[in-house]
Amino acid sequence: MPEPLHRPSLWRNHQFLLLASARVVSVMGNGFARVALAFAVLSLPGASPGRLSLVLACQTVPQLLFILWGGVLADRMSRSRLMAMADILGAGAYGGLAALVLTGDAPLLLLCALTVAAGTATALFSPAMDGAVPLVVPAARLQEANGLLRVGTNISLLLGLALSGVAVASMGAGWALALNALSFGVSAVLTWLLRIGERPPRKTSGWTDLREGWREFASRQWLWVVVGQYTLVVAALNAFAGVLGPLATQEGLGGARAWSVIVAAQALGAVVGAGLAARVRVGRPILVAVLATLPMAAPMALMGAGAPVWLIAAAMFASGLSTDVFAVLWSTTMQREVPEEVLSRVISYDWFGSLAFAPLGLLVAGPAAATWGTGPVLVACSAVIVVATLAALAAPQVRALRTRAPLDRPAPLPLGSPDAQPAGGEAVG
Repeated sequence: MPEPLHRPSLWRNHQFLLLASARVVSVMGNGFARVALAFAVLSLPGASPGRLSLVLACQTVPQLLFILWGGVLADRMSRSRLMAMADILGAGAYGGLAALVLTGDAPLLLLCALTVAAGTATALFSPAMDGAVPLVVPAARLQEANGLLRVGTNISLLLGLALSGVAVASMGAGWALALNALSFGVSAVLTWLLRIGERPPRKTSGWTDLREGWREFASRQWLWVVVGQYTLVVAALNAFAGVLGPLATQEGLGGARAWSVIVAAQALGAVVGAGLAARVRVGRPILVAVLATLPMAAPMALMGAGAPVWLIAAAMFASGLSTDVFAVLWSTTMQREVPEEVLSRVISYDWFGSLAFAPLGLLVAGPAAATWGTGPVLVACSAVIVVATLAALAAPQVRALRTRAPLDRPAPLPLGSPDAQPAGGEAVG
């Protein structure tokens, strides 16, 4: 069926506008937190690479532990309500972290407890967020919607990162964390207004739901192979972004300001990549997505080799571009290939697999840098990404899966519309 010559802008879709606005607000706050949390911990009395690794690992571990149950909940209840509750939890966690840093009284146990709460919020939010997109836009416009969402969130992340180094240097890391807490509160209001319908009551147990999600996940080779690849890729990227990058910049590249420039370059590249991915049409989306992983290895290799900040920033721009090409193609393929009624559970297995080694990467990064030096560990992380990507390309479905033309099916009506049906009452696909 040929596409219409002119289609109304997705920004005129009220549901999509609310979803995008919520993400833009909270991601801008996270741009502050990405820089602020690492340098807040490093600025506290008794700071060390090992302490930083522990605090950041405490944020990642609950994401791994609770992400599967986040998928179960998102397939059982209104995804918008679950997102709002997760945002409220995140606001409380970052508000508490801000208070600890601002007062200077930050016991390690309390820091870890609050980062656990922040990680739990992410575990509840992520499967619901990714599963909400097919419920607010037509199937034929999923790639465009995913691309626009990534453009909006990446622009907001770019603004947050661009201001974060200045905010940390001038106001302190505590106030930057407070701004992140405020952003979660605003996002909670917006997602609460996003009226995605309640789902029909399920008579099956949560464990049965998990097994059903696993069957859908395991039946697709392209899906579990790429998730296996990203088990290693995410571990390396987290070690770089959370520990090794801040350590390397603090050791000789200019500290928080230099690191904020480097990660801002990545965010700018991500904006370009998302805009490109929203429009590009590829016949083999998973093959292109996997190949797009390779540039992510370059920045850590350059930093490990002692390259100047401008060259590392240029590599981070390319990495950001390729990251969002991957993300848009990957999300769109899952939303098109997986039935909607199990989509959040399958997404949760994706998150679970991708995060499996992330806490280990964070825990090992600091002690490894202290033992062998930050540079050699950065080069090793780069090698892990290259090897994992080449291994994924050996899978036949990764190379062969082709884009299917989606049905031009309208998105479900919002909750409260007189003709609305429950969002999960009928399979999509």
